[in-house]
Amino acid sequence: MADPNPLQSRSSPLRPLPNIIFASRWLQLPLYVGLILAQAVYVYHFWIELIHLLEAAFGSETALQQLVTSIGYKSTAPIGALNETVIMLVVLALIDVVMISNLLIMVIIGGYETFVSRMNLEGHPDQPEWLSHVNASVLKVKLATAIIGISSIHLLKTFINAENYSDRVLIAQTAIHIAFLLSAMAIAFTDRIMGGSSPPSQPHH
Repeated sequence: MADPNPLQSRSSPLRPLPNIIFASRWLQLPLYVGLILAQAVYVYHFWIELIHLLEAAFGSETALQQLVTSIGYKSTAPIGALNETVIMLVVLALIDVVMISNLLIMVIIGGYETFVSRMNLEGHPDQPEWLSHVNASVLKVKLATAIIGISSIHLLKTFINAENYSDRVLIAQTAIHIAFLLSAMAIAFTDRIMGGSSPPSQPHH
């Protein structure tokens, strides 16, 4: 006999053990709070590097040396002023921070929405476009794409500053970047196959 009130049966309270297991998802909350704090550290680091860049542009040798040390740039000739290579490496480092920050946002918001609790952002003017259709598979592909972008920035920084790296390091970073690319392609291809494979419809008699 069918349940006369299916809505009431679906909203009935869980038994104690399943309720504890289901509530254990809130143990992830401190992890996301920790990532928010890590995001704050990245914001602080971004502004420190940006301030040093502006000070070096106005002739501060102390700020210039701090920039050169932070980006790991070495040159046979003494660096007395900003040059194109130093500016490019600093800007790439700032872009790297932004991309990692974007990755953190995707993990924090997407992970919380997918694995912990709904945020009820439907209709909110600032709702991220990707959040409306996010799930574990979509989040996995987006994270893989973001990691490829971050790896590309690191590889570009390495090639610009190639004289300070050995051939072994250059080959290793290139191989790692290619591995990231192949992994992302495999993830996207697997999700496409799994998403496109729906059970065949039953013929109507």
